[in-house]
Amino acid sequence: MNRPPAARARTLVAGIGNIFLGDDGFGVETARRLAERDLPGDIEVVDIGVRGMHLAYQLLDGYDTLVLVDATARGEAPGTLYVIEHDVGAGSSSLGTPALDGHRMTPDAVLALLDTLCAGTGARPPRRVLVVGCEPASVDEGIGLSAQVSHAVPEAVRLIEELLRGAEPSVAQASSAEALT
Repeated sequence: MNRPPAARARTLVAGIGNIFLGDDGFGVETARRLAERDLPGDIEVVDIGVRGMHLAYQLLDGYDTLVLVDATARGEAPGTLYVIEHDVGAGSSSLGTPALDGHRMTPDAVLALLDTLCAGTGARPPRRVLVVGCEPASVDEGIGLSAQVSHAVPEAVRLIEELLRGAEPSVAQASSAEALT
């Protein structure tokens, strides 16, 4: 008996941020550059920008892995890259009701909304959620990345490609939901 080939797990790489707030556009620029690469068909790269609600609804389409790419202030030197693994098993319900501001949803609010949507629809959230973050120099009004963050973009693309291949990244790592704020 011939079995159909198993469907490959789908991965969504979502660049998030506001291009009008300097280094907050890191995720959008990184996603743009990653989308230019030759990636397997089961990997989708999207520029979400500030449309967090759209991201939550898109995730209902069924993804095994979600990689969020965003500016992430953690107190290190600007341009420092991080890989943060969200503890999916802990859920996001402890965050309370998600704020439904379609243009200001933080990654933790998107995941909390996704939990609510999944509970209501029977859909399953991604099994694995990673954040590839970059320490911003400035998120003041203005278009364009700082030199430090701009130089980190190609390294972030390389890092994401490593993660998509299942390799262990060689950057600062953290594992907690608190890092998503």
